[in-house]
Amino acid sequence: MAVPKRKMSRSNTRHRRAQWKATTPQLVPVTIDGTTYRVPQRLVRAYQRGLLRPED
Repeated sequence: MAVPKRKMSRSNTRHRRAQWKATTPQLVPVTIDGTTYRVPQRLVRAYQRGLLRPED
């Protein structure tokens, strides 16, 4: 595991953390059993294979 060699200032730590932005996932329409659902793009294959079940 990477370990910092020097102590980082509180200001720099908070500034770095502030750069992270959460984004909503890109939803894609998928047809399962004749019903169209909107699911995240990275999970489309799992829904098509039946590994995940869509919630109504």
